[in-house]
Amino acid sequence: MSEFTIHTLESAPEASKEAVEASIKGNGFLPGLHGVMAEAPGLLEGYQVLHKLFTESSFNAEELTVVWQTINVEHACHYCVPAHTGIAHMMKVDPALTEALRNQEAMPTEKLQVLHETTLAMTRNRGFLTQEEITRFFEAGYAQRQLLEIVLGLSQKVMSNYTNHLAETPVDSVFEKFAWQSK
Repeated sequence: MSEFTIHTLESAPEASKEAVEASIKGNGFLPGLHGVMAEAPGLLEGYQVLHKLFTESSFNAEELTVVWQTINVEHACHYCVPAHTGIAHMMKVDPALTEALRNQEAMPTEKLQVLHETTLAMTRNRGFLTQEEITRFFEAGYAQRQLLEIVLGLSQKVMSNYTNHLAETPVDSVFEKFAWQSK
């Protein structure tokens, strides 16, 4: 069992209090992930900034979900898969898409399938893609901007997935109904 502290607003280091307050205001509660990250103020702040920037990227709600969940599942993040399932529901993403991602099944459209495969290749190969993979991505209707935005999403997910692996962060009660285990 992990010995990591899951901070509250009261226990968080002074340098994290503003970010913790922002998290509570934005989520209605303090997610366990943010409570753990509060121990390292720069990590929590950086994560929040990357999350904001990625949600403001050119990807729509389905595409954001594909990138996030592809990485979460590949990294076997017991915390982020259920959390992003709940987030996808809040974003009105078709539950069939979310279930396909959770279960490593085919995407409902060719364009989303290419986004999934490209994200998976970038995750597995540490950013190295073949020319064929890049060409297929562009032929699916994406551009350089979206390829680089996958890097942004991947950066955010490395921060959260790795933190959760280290801390064994318990799934927040609001997301427990979406519990998930890697295959």
